[in-house]
Amino acid sequence: MFCASPVLADGCPTAPDHRAEMDPLYQALLVAPDEMSARLITNEMWGYWDNAPDEPSQSMLDEGMRARARFDFVFALERLDALVSYCPFYAEGYNQRAFVNFLREDFEAALPDLERALELNPRHVGALSGRAVTLIALGRDDAAQSALRAALDVNPWLPERALLKTPIGDDL
Repeated sequence: MFCASPVLADGCPTAPDHRAEMDPLYQALLVAPDEMSARLITNEMWGYWDNAPDEPSQSMLDEGMRARARFDFVFALERLDALVSYCPFYAEGYNQRAFVNFLREDFEAALPDLERALELNPRHVGALSGRAVTLIALGRDDAAQSALRAALDVNPWLPERALLKTPIGDDL
């Protein structure tokens, strides 16, 4: 008997569920002995986050990320807009579009995409840290510090930890 994947929007299937693979990685981040070890774990996580629901969405994601890497933000946004429209329940589409807008210094556009990415994947380390630095760029310091603490709760080795005004433990 053939069972089709549930369709969420415009033909995009459900994003792959990588919780079984990701949960041990999140635990490993909490006990990583140093920043390099945490970076290797986070790199492995990106392999799962960047795993789009199907071939068309993977193509849009890859094209958008390649365009971003060459600073072609117009094309990157075009591809990532298409991805978000096609797969509105895929967190990485929003996270990557937020990153492009952050690089363009359009922080107001980046923030809602980061919020949506975190609604879909609350432990997405890239979106968590991206939200913190976006709030810093917007001058929303209290919210930024709170967001940064939330990111550090997931990955205490984030390079953005240097932006924390009161080191963890000093505010007790």
